[in-house]
Amino acid sequence: MEFWQRFEPVPDAGPHRESMAAPMPDGTALRLPLRDYGRLAVAGLILNQASFAVLRRLAEWVAEAARPLGAEMVCGLPVLGHAVAPLVAEALGHPNWVAAGYSRKRWYEERLSTPVSSSTTPGERRIWLDPRILPRLSARRVLLVDDVISTGSSALAGLALLERAGVRPVGLAVAMAQGNRWLASWPVDVPVCAAFATPLLRPAEGGWVQDPATLPGVMLPG
Repeated sequence: MEFWQRFEPVPDAGPHRESMAAPMPDGTALRLPLRDYGRLAVAGLILNQASFAVLRRLAEWVAEAARPLGAEMVCGLPVLGHAVAPLVAEALGHPNWVAAGYSRKRWYEERLSTPVSSSTTPGERRIWLDPRILPRLSARRVLLVDDVISTGSSALAGLALLERAGVRPVGLAVAMAQGNRWLASWPVDVPVCAAFATPLLRPAEGGWVQDPATLPGVMLPG
């Protein structure tokens, strides 16, 4: 549980075994655990376990990367997207934000929900929008915010949910873009921005090595 608590002076080159220090926009590094999927590994980030200092800095970088999109409202995806979305909204100068959620209140409507699954959560559930909060989204430039984009399944569900509310977001903003597995299914009209991006890792002698060809091309700070 010592991951995501502080920034290190410099990234490391590998081969990596159980973790890697990923480069940050200011030249420092954040140590991330590796998740072994057999033929590949990915660097992990769990924002609601990060220190306040790390979370605030990542949110500042997300906002910096997203600022050119001119968003007027932030919609955060549950659960981990909720850790960063309000901070991004505040950094962009917004007075509030919109939280999609897994919990259905009595007044919620089926039409404002969509099924969702993710690479880190088994099974399928639904995400919901509160119909009473739709005025915050109507005719606004909406930025969809999540913690990580990995396979793209959660973010695509977020797009589908906003579509049910009559909204096409100006972009997706995440703390980390994790490899390029999501690119093939992602719509070209919705740009993706991130605080930082990491490639996939391949098995090699002594551990794992980063695959530069899988580093996703997203909007980054600076």
